[in-house]
Amino acid sequence: MKSFIPPSRVLMGPGPADVHPRILEAMSRPTIGHLDSVFIDMMDEIKEMLKYAFKTDNELTMPISAPGSAGMEACFTNLVESGDKVIVCINGVFGSRMKENVTRIGGHAVVIEDEWGKPVSSDKLEQALIENPDTKIVAFVHAETSTGALSDAKLLCQIANRYGCLTIVDAVTSLVGSELRVDEWGIDAIYSGSQKCLSAMPGLSPVSFSERAIHKITHRKKAVTSWFLDLNLVMGYWGKGAKRAYHHTAPVNTLYGLHESLIMLTEEGLENSWQRHQDNHILLRDGLQNLGINFLVDESSRLPQLNSIFIPKNTDDEKVRSSLINKYNIEIGAGLGILSGKIWRIGLMGHTSRKENIELCLAALKETL
Repeated sequence: MKSFIPPSRVLMGPGPADVHPRILEAMSRPTIGHLDSVFIDMMDEIKEMLKYAFKTDNELTMPISAPGSAGMEACFTNLVESGDKVIVCINGVFGSRMKENVTRIGGHAVVIEDEWGKPVSSDKLEQALIENPDTKIVAFVHAETSTGALSDAKLLCQIANRYGCLTIVDAVTSLVGSELRVDEWGIDAIYSGSQKCLSAMPGLSPVSFSERAIHKITHRKKAVTSWFLDLNLVMGYWGKGAKRAYHHTAPVNTLYGLHESLIMLTEEGLENSWQRHQDNHILLRDGLQNLGINFLVDESSRLPQLNSIFIPKNTDDEKVRSSLINKYNIEIGAGLGILSGKIWRIGLMGHTSRKENIELCLAALKETL
């Protein structure tokens, strides 16, 4: 066996995205202790910059030391107690994972479903809340990665808040790629991933919790079932002040990378990041339309950073994707679930979202087809 040297790919699938060289360089810096005062200073900077990314003043804003799926589980395992009724909105694969979390905890999941490729219906949510007045939490995916559909998080949270419910929001693909305003929209618990529009490496899940959410966490009837994800314990490490309680050995160098990615976000500006993703989506959209390729999602609810397109008729899905990766080093994503074999998912996230990548992808796709 020899040292592993991976090929250089252009990552244009549903994630991970290309990692900027600045971030890779940051991760190569000397490892220090996770309780070192210098490292704790950096942790505080990460928290402040994540607040900027989420558009929130929530004190409990931090990265979970695990991928986005752990961020999801942290939200549900801390906020849902056995017997709690939770309305779960499903319009793709990742809404189904929310339901799975609720049922495993012992909560009662009330499911409202929308067609894959469509946003979550606000009318269906309101009707479900009328029919289930004892609902405690509403959970939905802001940016459904399996379809590329963007739901109206602001409106859905307004409805949930009107009925006295907390909200749990999946922003794995939307954070810094699409408009997202945690405080203004009234989001109580939200989770994301480091490997998408933040363009850092996989393995961290930024989360944020409102004061209402913290009150529920700290006034639970029973202890959180997960020790590692129990925020009552984790807050002792990611809390205020220089003195931190040991909880786990944080992924030190991975956090260096997240810190650098957030520095780059502040340099670009959050609103500029949203606009860059939208502008590059339009370039890709126009090029795909010139090839006669159509989108799954209507333009009004389409994610700019995750483009789901129909596979042309009489086209071998796997053969095309294999050709793109073997000949051009371009990775695009396959469809999931009921959309397997029907769509491709082209990601324009973070450092991947550049004009030269779009031009390369379009030219390679045209020649391959």
